[in-house]
Amino acid sequence: MPSLDRRRFLRDAAATTALVSAGGLAAGSATPAMAASPAAAAPTPTARRRGAVSFRWWGTAGWRVDIADRTVLVDPFLSRIDTGLFKGAFRTDTALTVRTDEIDKRVDRATTVLVTHTHWDHFMDVPHIAKRTGARVFGTLTAYHLGLAYGVPSTQLSSVKGGEVLDFGDHSVEVVGSLHSRNPSYSVAFPGVRVAQPPQPATIADLPEGDTLGYLLRVDGGPSVYFTGASDVAERNLTGLAPDVAMVALQNATTGDYLPRLLAGLDYPKVIVPVHYDNFETPLQNPPTVAETDRTRLNDMIAAVRRISPRSRVLVPEYETAYHF
Repeated sequence: MPSLDRRRFLRDAAATTALVSAGGLAAGSATPAMAASPAAAAPTPTARRRGAVSFRWWGTAGWRVDIADRTVLVDPFLSRIDTGLFKGAFRTDTALTVRTDEIDKRVDRATTVLVTHTHWDHFMDVPHIAKRTGARVFGTLTAYHLGLAYGVPSTQLSSVKGGEVLDFGDHSVEVVGSLHSRNPSYSVAFPGVRVAQPPQPATIADLPEGDTLGYLLRVDGGPSVYFTGASDVAERNLTGLAPDVAMVALQNATTGDYLPRLLAGLDYPKVIVPVHYDNFETPLQNPPTVAETDRTRLNDMIAAVRRISPRSRVLVPEYETAYHF
């Protein structure tokens, strides 16, 4: 049996035993489109391990994942500075003001930081976190050179491009080449890469997209989880990943067949978690602030997931709530 078919068989056989913590669903989720499906009650080995691995959403595409005594961060953005983006007055010259008070009270440790791309709402807090915790940062060549510009030691920076499988003992990370979404003009905000160390960035415009990656986290005895940071996909790069859970960035209007291509490429994960749906320039407190247009897009996305992948459970996360998959 081909490996992809074997994975599908094993995952389908376990479909009724998949357990997900439903605590902390987004406020306002009483509408049918935003309600989560009930979790199965049958005990499983994963259920007995509950608490061994926890996932906490930090808004935007940011996550804290605690695996025993290790902590993996994905796109940690806690400063949540006001650029005017959600007020219709976007200021590209907004200063990069790292809110160490907001970061330090949440980041007591980190062993690994995974960066999907280097826009400010994904990368700007990473250098502070790396220098404070000693975490190793994985990202594109642009992330590597930007890290150097902030004074992060080169020994803590690892450039990846997609295809790498990184072994950390009790878990592994597979790097996946991906794409960034485009605005209504079919352009990417702050395009470009950094092929050499630049001056230390001062404004959000100094942090370009720098190419985009996805990451598949596999935990021994636990779930496999795919993280996205933007709403576009190179679906051919997803073949064979077949994660249990996918953290899926909110769809946009210019990415054709985004959800059908993404979900098919990932072999229809059992759990879909929408991310990057919140107003990430407001305080990190529940319920998450969601712009009306984005709430509509979120509801449309949930409805589309249920239509495309009816066996998938949709979990709308709240900030800093521990989820166990």
